[in-house]
Parts: sequence; C-alpha cells; structure tokens
Amino acid sequence: MKPRVFLEQIQLPSGATLCLHEHDGRHQLSLEGEPLAGPQTRAGELALAELALSPFRPVRQPVIYLAGLGLGATLAAVKATLPQKKGCYWVAEPCEALPRWVSTHVDPSLLDDPRVILETSISPGDLARHQDEIHAILVHADTAPPAESGGLLVNQSRWLAAAYDALKEGGLLAITALRPIPKLEALLRRAGFEVAHHEIESSPQARRPRRLPLWIARKGKFVSSHR
Repeated sequence: MKPRVFLEQIQLPSGATLCLHEHDGRHQLSLEGEPLAGPQTRAGELALAELALSPFRPVRQPVIYLAGLGLGATLAAVKATLPQKKGCYWVAEPCEALPRWVSTHVDPSLLDDPRVILETSISPGDLARHQDEIHAILVHADTAPPAESGGLLVNQSRWLAAAYDALKEGGLLAITALRPIPKLEALLRRAGFEVAHHEIESSPQARRPRRLPLWIARKGKFVSSHR
C-alpha cells in the first residue's frame, strides 16, 4: 500500500489549517482534516465546464470566472473546453498559497498561461466590477472560498446579485456541490436568474454512484455574436 504523503500546510486567517497531501498520484486538499478538493469533487468540477460552457464554444473571446482555484481541476476543464487563444479566464482565489501549491505539485503549466488572471478577492464588490463582461461563472460550493461573512458563498444574496450583474445577457452561473443546498434555487430566482436543476454521477464507474446536484442559472437569453 502506497503511503499518504504530506506536501504543504498553511494556517488561514480564520485560524483553520489547510493541507495538501498526495496518495498514489492523486492530490487531496483538506481543511482541518476534512477533505476539501480532490477525487471526491472531480466529477462536479468537470461537469461544470461540460454543461455550462457548451453554449460559448463558438465565441471568439470567451470570458469565464471561477470562484476559487481548488486544485485546478475546474480551470483545466475550462481550458480544454474553450481553447480559444483570446479567451480570458479569471480565477478568484484569496488564499495566496494555493496557486503556488498547484504550480509546484499538481500542474506546473496550468497557471502559466496569459489567458489566466488571478484575483485575490472574491467579494461581491470585486465581482460586480466585471459588469456585463462574463459569459459564465463556475462555482463548486464545497471548494470555493467562504463568503466574507462566513458560510457558503452561493448562499449570500449580495454575491448572487453581483454575479448576475457581472454576467453578459444570456450568461450562465453554474453551481455544483457534494450535497443538496436547501433554498438555493429560491435564492437564485430572487436574484433574477432562470434556473435549471441537474444531477450528475459522482463516479460513473461505481456500482452505485451518488447523484450530485448541479444548478444552471441563466441571465436572460443568450444570442451568440461570436465575440
């Protein structure tokens, strides 16, 4: 049996300890010993790109916003789905150590890309500065940084309103999680979105895979101009 290898550790401003481990080639990010990002979140992270970005494949200059870096699985899926040379991929990650960890231990080339732009704030105010600019916002609720006031980012009405303002007409906010989020659909509709609920398999090869929730929230109607 291959051992679990400790790679990195940092204490967050909240006092919690964030750790990076590797086991048999698979990386795991944990917070206070609880799994945060890794194999258990991979299916949802890939599905975010697959379901939310397909309408924007013809766009010459897609602008995508990721709420959190995690271990980079969502960003890698975005780059594979939308390989346009003039794409712009914003990654809002307040933990300054994570980009270094991902570049050092997970994928040295992932962030070494002129299309990837890191932001150190995930606040509603900073997101709102992208007004009418973004084609899609992708959030894995379990790996995204917490809201400024604590709790899940997607449960914050101010952040959802900022996401709505930041999206272009027809833009999509895609959210997935490891478990249902009560009242999320109501919060999204209150923010002005049209909402569709999907379920994805946590592990398609498992005998009895779990069903994970995924919400696609749309701002108005998308009309492609190939821009």
